[in-house]
Amino acid sequence: MGGDNAPDSVIFGADMLKGRAPQIDMVFFGDEKRITPLLQQTDHLQDAEVIHTDDAVSSVDTASQAVRRGKTTSMWLAIAAVAKGNADAVVSAGNTGALMAMSKLQFRTMPGVTRPAIAGFFPTEKEIMCMLDLGANLECDEENLIQFAIMGQAFFHSLTDKINPSVALLNVGAEEQKGHEYLRLAAQELSDERLGVNYQGFVEGSDLVNGDVDVVVTDGFSGNIALKTAEGVASMFAMLLRRSFKSTLMSKLGYLLARSALKKLRVKIDPRHYNGAVFLGLNGIAVKSHGGTDATGFANAVQVAVDLVEHGFIPDVSSAIAKANVIRETRESADA
Repeated sequence: MGGDNAPDSVIFGADMLKGRAPQIDMVFFGDEKRITPLLQQTDHLQDAEVIHTDDAVSSVDTASQAVRRGKTTSMWLAIAAVAKGNADAVVSAGNTGALMAMSKLQFRTMPGVTRPAIAGFFPTEKEIMCMLDLGANLECDEENLIQFAIMGQAFFHSLTDKINPSVALLNVGAEEQKGHEYLRLAAQELSDERLGVNYQGFVEGSDLVNGDVDVVVTDGFSGNIALKTAEGVASMFAMLLRRSFKSTLMSKLGYLLARSALKKLRVKIDPRHYNGAVFLGLNGIAVKSHGGTDATGFANAVQVAVDLVEHGFIPDVSSAIAKANVIRETRESADA
């Protein structure tokens, strides 16, 4: 029931993925009077299960408000289904703060994790890049960033099978003396090879698109701004490109000749194809879809959840955190 275009975009997006992956079972939580008629319009979900509730978290609810009245909402019930083992993952386009708070309460954080983080993927000039945090923690200290780096590296490795993914911290400059003190402290510890993080130093905002690092770590405030800016630039670029090709007869002819290449470019930069952010540090799989996405975007968010279930990334992330904590505790004891 969450998102700007709900429940239509949710239902039809899920139907799109069901057509590509018929082995997946989907359960919908919300107002059955609104959901059931939409399911009857789908090609693959007419017999899907609906768990009815009249209550839903609104976009203006604070996390605390949502939690206080939350146990009868569609969001809480969907998360509970995963927590109880009745489902493998939850996907929502609803209120991000409420989804994080409810997921944290029901899934619990992994041992040793102080704060969960939201991780998502970006297109680059080379391969994809993972960034975290994208909005769960607006303020962070060095401890949070170190844990984000460890979780992000393990997460990227689990999903891509890339050996020893590279990690960087987002900063206002690449020089070691730049940025807040907590950034410099995090960089100093991540540089310790005993921690097992393939740390590459600081990167600037302009470096995010070159694909030189696999994982970029930042606080949720900066990460969310970077995400929304990237989406806005991609949309503006696509709009300007369309306008340019419609401007003259020769440009229209040029479009016909370049149509195949332009289609590949459109797919590469389309934010919908990277929709679906993951809550890292929890003992359960929760995927956050962009609230303003359409059916195509929501289908990709569900695909992210499917990939996470199939790769079983939670043990990898939990093991990485546990190993790093032992190393850090041992080092601190020796220093003391």
